[in-house]
Amino acid sequence: MVHKGNIKRAEKSDILGILEILNYEITHSTALYEYEPRSLAQQLDWFMDKQENNFPVIVVVKEGKVLGFGSFGAFRPRPAYRFTVEHSVYVHHEFHGQGIGKRLLKQLIALAKEDGYHSMIAVIDSLNAGSIQFHTTFGFVEIGQLREVGYKFDRWLDLTLMQLRIE
Repeated sequence: MVHKGNIKRAEKSDILGILEILNYEITHSTALYEYEPRSLAQQLDWFMDKQENNFPVIVVVKEGKVLGFGSFGAFRPRPAYRFTVEHSVYVHHEFHGQGIGKRLLKQLIALAKEDGYHSMIAVIDSLNAGSIQFHTTFGFVEIGQLREVGYKFDRWLDLTLMQLRIE
């Protein structure tokens, strides 16, 4: 792990780094089913919404550069789902395979447990075998697939749903 970096709660000053990671994934992958890169204002709104709803945004930073980030939020907006969260972990494309994602997900699971959540959901593009395997190592189990629910790069995309029951 050459680029270990510090893990911490994100601050407004980290949003540009988060935005760089997301916009790369939007334009180069099916990790996000979005077409257009996000603006700084959109990402700041996302960050403020997370803060207002007491959901974490964490980052791994080294020498001022955001190497990866993670967050979780409401799974669905109805009261009966209040003990379930959906998470996201993204690592800068230049720093894959260095343990950054593992550190982020481990911390998110700990925060979810600390906050009293019962279940964590991962929604993953079904062709992303690396992410599916990554989640399996943390105890997530596949609970279903949604066929042809997304369309990007001129093809239909399937989603794999995975769940971790937080103990």
